[in-house]
Amino acid sequence: MTKRARRKAERPTEILDAAFEEFVKTGYSATRLQDVAKRAGVTKGTIYFYFETKERVFQEMMRHKSQELLPDLERIAAKSVGSHAQRLRALVTFFLGRIAEDRTGRETLRLLIAEGSRFPDMVDQYHDEFMQPVIDHFKRVITAGVTAGEFRAASATSFTEVAVSPAMLLSIWLMLFGSRRALDIKSFTEASMDLIMKGIEER
Repeated sequence: MTKRARRKAERPTEILDAAFEEFVKTGYSATRLQDVAKRAGVTKGTIYFYFETKERVFQEMMRHKSQELLPDLERIAAKSVGSHAQRLRALVTFFLGRIAEDRTGRETLRLLIAEGSRFPDMVDQYHDEFMQPVIDHFKRVITAGVTAGEFRAASATSFTEVAVSPAMLLSIWLMLFGSRRALDIKSFTEASMDLIMKGIEER
């Protein structure tokens, strides 16, 4: 691939990255595509070449940003070894650590909450393309643990969303209080694992 062709292939991602910063800065309604274009170093016409409307830019940006974590989560799940409790701990530790370190996921969620009523289909898309794959990773480990007799076949294991709920709490906490009420992420992770394991471990 030539340098020019490579730059052209990369341009939609650069536009979406620039759009993310603008939408985070000013919200959907106040964001202007000319400001996105300026940040991306392209013309406004270039944006319309790839995305026909501002709404389309927003929707594709949300999809692009919400997908960034999944490849890393899949790698963590694939290389996890040991007991099912240890594998679950690896998922929880990675997921909470990533939320704490990476503002992208938090800001994506903030935008989803702020603009979800305007774009209900986007909320469904976020669930199906991001939340459900995350839940499925947790569910596979927990289900395998039940089959192996390591975890109890209880309501906490059949409703896997409970195991993911500390991540939602952490996201919201950091959005609201991150700069005012520091949270010890290591302790939060240990407390989350303690609650999860007490609910599912075979006694």
